[in-house]
Amino acid sequence: MDTEQALSPQQGLAAVKAATLIESLPWLLNYRDRVVVVKFGGNAMINDDLKRAFAEDMVYLRTVGLHPVVVHGGGPQISAALKRAGIESEFRGGYRVTTTEAISVVRDVLAGEVNAEIVDMMNEHGDLARGVFSDGTDGKRLFEGHVRGVEVDGELFDLGHAGDITRVDPTRVLAEIEAGRIPVVSSIAVDDADPASALNVNADAAAAALAIALQASKLIMLTDVPGLYADWPNRDSLVALISVDELTEMLPSLESGMIPKMTACLDAVVAGVGGATIIDGRIPHSILLEIFTQRGAGTEVIPNGKPKNPVAIQHDQKKGQS
Repeated sequence: MDTEQALSPQQGLAAVKAATLIESLPWLLNYRDRVVVVKFGGNAMINDDLKRAFAEDMVYLRTVGLHPVVVHGGGPQISAALKRAGIESEFRGGYRVTTTEAISVVRDVLAGEVNAEIVDMMNEHGDLARGVFSDGTDGKRLFEGHVRGVEVDGELFDLGHAGDITRVDPTRVLAEIEAGRIPVVSSIAVDDADPASALNVNADAAAAALAIALQASKLIMLTDVPGLYADWPNRDSLVALISVDELTEMLPSLESGMIPKMTACLDAVVAGVGGATIIDGRIPHSILLEIFTQRGAGTEVIPNGKPKNPVAIQHDQKKGQS
């Protein structure tokens, strides 16, 4: 009797689900006990269903043996809070201009509102997450940085209380990982020239810097686009994989909003992170698709000379030897 014909519809559906679980096996073996840094941003931060799906993804990763670390910004929430306070939002070269008046709002939104909400949603599934941030008030410095400007079309602009990260101390993050929890990190740094002052740092850069400090196996960036396009707006030009050299050559031609994200991915991979992927956070559970399926999702930046899908290749080789 043919096996497929013998299955009832319910059994057939169960078999499909089992096949999906088995497909994830080589990736589970590859990433188990390893650190995966996820930058949470874009529409996934403001859509309630997507926020809940994201929290479930992080809990799932931790439950199956990975060590997810979340780094978040809070662009939409910051813009809304600044508007309520009567403070205009301004951007230069993809970076927010953060005035002295604005930095206290930024700090309160990131370390309070956004961080607390992410932690609470994960902790609906148990005591699993802890907020980790430093703004200089507690003497602890996860991120240190210095004030930066940005050059746009040959002109240098002051970004105010916005900075570049110069030093990362991952001690508190590692302590949460060792305790079996999911660290949720706000993109706030202490000004190395004025320890009493906080800096708003780009969350993409913060995620990359922390991934490097943690020697993470993977960096994932949630965005509002399917990935990197080689010839935007041609939607057929979506790039699945791109090497360090290829991205370095393409970087100057990208639109301003994509440059910080792709620069962060590039910096992470050059510094030893196993891979960095831009994925569409508007798709529920896109993180699980990226980590646990052969196709993955979005655009992955890989080291020069790295096999395009080393986990799948290794799995296929083992199958051929059996």
